[in-house]
Amino acid sequence: MKTTKYDQLTVHTFPTEAELAQAAAKEAQKCLSAAIAQNGSAAAILASANSQIRFLEAVVALGGVDWSRVTLFHMDEYLGISADHPASFRKYMREKVEALLKPKVFHYVPGDAPQPIAACEAYEALLKAQPIDLCCLGIGENGHIAFNDPPVADFNDARGVKIVELDRACRLQQVNEGHFPNYDAVPAYAVTLTVPMLCSAKRMLCIVPETRKAQAVKDTLEGPVATACPASILRTKPQATLYLDSDSASLLA
Repeated sequence: MKTTKYDQLTVHTFPTEAELAQAAAKEAQKCLSAAIAQNGSAAAILASANSQIRFLEAVVALGGVDWSRVTLFHMDEYLGISADHPASFRKYMREKVEALLKPKVFHYVPGDAPQPIAACEAYEALLKAQPIDLCCLGIGENGHIAFNDPPVADFNDARGVKIVELDRACRLQQVNEGHFPNYDAVPAYAVTLTVPMLCSAKRMLCIVPETRKAQAVKDTLEGPVATACPASILRTKPQATLYLDSDSASLLA
């Protein structure tokens, strides 16, 4: 492992994605176990992108956390699709995380609520009802965190949860990852936790493997801190750690 520092952000780089996933899972275990020991409970926000699959599998396999004391959230969902849609993040989290870990409760982003603005406000209230001990996130190919794409990201957003329009690069990524058959099938809008809400967590672990993320990683670490690359905000967060593999770090100077 190689450790470097970019402003206030610690960056760990591993030879392989498997090593990255294992190390991040151990840190997540440590964080949640410490919160439970201190407060009797813990709360965490998880991401459900392709880049998180091996990390989440490692978290499940590692054990060592009393999940019956953990409240879970996730950070985004397409607007207007059902919880059983093949591309639904709720479906992924329900089957791959909740069913295996059996947390105290898993609060899901209500992508198909009949009154979406009211649903956003209700979800924000749930998030603010207790401190968030851990946020595990990724970085999109366009530099987004959650669905805060460059055109809609706001580092000082007064909202905690909002409806956003997805930009073209984000929608194309969903097609290329196999979640939708073509560009027009990808919903144009989504519900997302905002940048300030994600960054309100006491601890942030950003898991970013794969060559296709190399340019976004370079922009995050070597470009300006600006909404043109929303993930660059992590460089101002001392509670954040970025986990890379040799592929995702390949363009760094």
